Amino acid sequence: MTTTPSSATDEWGLQLEWLDADDEPQALTDERAAPIREAVGRPPADLESVAPLVLRPGAPNPLGPCSVRCEDGVVRDLGDAVPDDFPLGYHRVVGARGTTEGRERRLVVSPGVCFLPDEPRWGLAVQLYGARSRASAAHGGTGDLADLRVLREWAVGLGAGFLLVNPLHAATPGLPQESSPYLPATRRFRHPLYLRVEDVAGYDADRDEPAGDGPDGDGPDGDGPDGDGPDGDGAGVHALDDLVDRDAAWARSQHVLRSVFAHTVVADGDDGDGTDEGFRAWRAERGAPLADWSTWCGLVGEHGGDWRTWPEPLRRPDSPAVAEWAAEHADEVTFHAWTQWLLAGQLATAGGDTTVVQDLPIGVSASGADGWAWQDVLALGASVGAPPDALNADGQDWGSPPLVPWRLRMADYEPFVESLRGTIAGAGGLRIDHVMGLFRLWWVPEGRHPQQGVYVRYPWRDMLDIVALESHRAGAVVVGEDLGTVEPGVREALAERGILSYKVLYFEDDDPADWPVSAMATVTTHDLPTVAGLWSGSDAADQAEATGTATAAAVRASQAELLERVTRDGVPASAGVTEAVHAAYTQLGRAPSLLVSVALEDAVLDERRPNVPGTTAEQRPNWSLPLPVPVEDLPGHEPAERLLRLVDAAVRG
Repeated sequence: MTTTPSSATDEWGLQLEWLDADDEPQALTDERAAPIREAVGRPPADLESVAPLVLRPGAPNPLGPCSVRCEDGVVRDLGDAVPDDFPLGYHRVVGARGTTEGRERRLVVSPGVCFLPDEPRWGLAVQLYGARSRASAAHGGTGDLADLRVLREWAVGLGAGFLLVNPLHAATPGLPQESSPYLPATRRFRHPLYLRVEDVAGYDADRDEPAGDGPDGDGPDGDGPDGDGPDGDGAGVHALDDLVDRDAAWARSQHVLRSVFAHTVVADGDDGDGTDEGFRAWRAERGAPLADWSTWCGLVGEHGGDWRTWPEPLRRPDSPAVAEWAAEHADEVTFHAWTQWLLAGQLATAGGDTTVVQDLPIGVSASGADGWAWQDVLALGASVGAPPDALNADGQDWGSPPLVPWRLRMADYEPFVESLRGTIAGAGGLRIDHVMGLFRLWWVPEGRHPQQGVYVRYPWRDMLDIVALESHRAGAVVVGEDLGTVEPGVREALAERGILSYKVLYFEDDDPADWPVSAMATVTTHDLPTVAGLWSGSDAADQAEATGTATAAAVRASQAELLERVTRDGVPASAGVTEAVHAAYTQLGRAPSLLVSVALEDAVLDERRPNVPGTTAEQRPNWSLPLPVPVEDLPGHEPAERLLRLVDAAVRG
């Protein structure tokens, strides 16, 4: 019988006892619990009678015989068990024994198992913002969805079956732009910076490009709700090896998009909704969530990027003042909805028939759109983090407010459902960052050190079954990033539901040939050294320079265990970087795992990792490093294509 994660909690859901990273027992104290209990709030006494039911076909019905209004509007009778042929989906119980007349309750019927590919495949892990072409780099911008299409066509031509990309979620509109893709304003909508604006229907370079967009760096003026950048800080022309300049790219892209919108949507449309039937239908289908997002973006342009500082009447999305503002600024609201429609179209073109596995961050910025929309469900007096462990003796605070478990249930799990659905949409795959957070999360009280956090437990069975339902509907493979402190039973629970584990060569003692089938296998991650950087020693030097707290020798010593993994097959210390990369991926190719991932940085022998955890923008340009090879030069790039052919041959057997 499989062990399942379980632990005693207090009535607020705080875990009473746990083992730390050294397997030493820890116990909850009133001093540590007090601020978290205040942030959680006391659950209502009738929670269990009103919270959603999440069941599978064949499961007993705890309500007994009842009537259910299904998603399709048909009312069906449900007996003592859920029939095997009962429709999957999100339904409403409209009549049951012991319920108040007229009171409804959500019923989620899930298959309980995620979609899985039918055979092993390999793919590329891509930091899209840095995977630039000459066209996207010219304006300082991020790699975009047109660049993703080039990457996909190249990789698929060599046998790839998927692409894994960094989170594409939107940051707060305006300047300065947030650099970390793991602290977005929303987990439901995508970032306009990933649009190739030249591919937008109706684009006219002579009309739409900002004046002075040339080598002198002059660009659009102003810093108002039109989204343009500060005076004299325009798009300019950037070199391929320049850092990603999100601020310059934002100024230029917003100028272009607003010009196209004004000339092709507002000028030709009815009530600012455009003449494109596809846009109108798409917008209507997405309903209130898209309306709230688009309104929030417009309000940011007028009142700033933190909704908590707005005039009081505008701080709640359901207020009459917000509805009045949206009606008065219909074109502005439509603009932000239109950019999301463009993103959906360009992502579909970029991915084609290939699975694009998108990353779901653990949380969002408290000041952002999801913080505004779900302020009653989030604990704004705490943040998500991690306890001290082997990689970080001080623990970590990731800055995102956690969802309050009982409030999430009272909200019918809708914030979680919308985050999953918005991330999976049009992509075909999902990687859940810190998947252990569906079981328990380390909450850090506001103003406290991460070491003073506590574990808060979540309704993991319900949440995993909701993941399975969304995966089933989208035909999307799901990967759970299960690195770090993982309590007993978590990996077994994930495997039972078809959620793939995440196996990293740098961390595994076992030979990859012995890794599980139900996994994504990789050599490294965005937070770890590239093979080239590890092998050459440049990553150790980079860390020492960035942190300023350790010598290069000390950091190098901490990487000795990683080097042992690379040399497990006997590659000599005198080998060159290319040989070391091939040795690492030769090992990886032995993995029987359903998904095998190749870091694009390794393919092009890049020595710089995307991110050094624990460093700030002043110490290191995390999330802003361009790939050293423009994407249009990858076809025919001998080191990269040799590596991908090696992996392709290994995975295909």
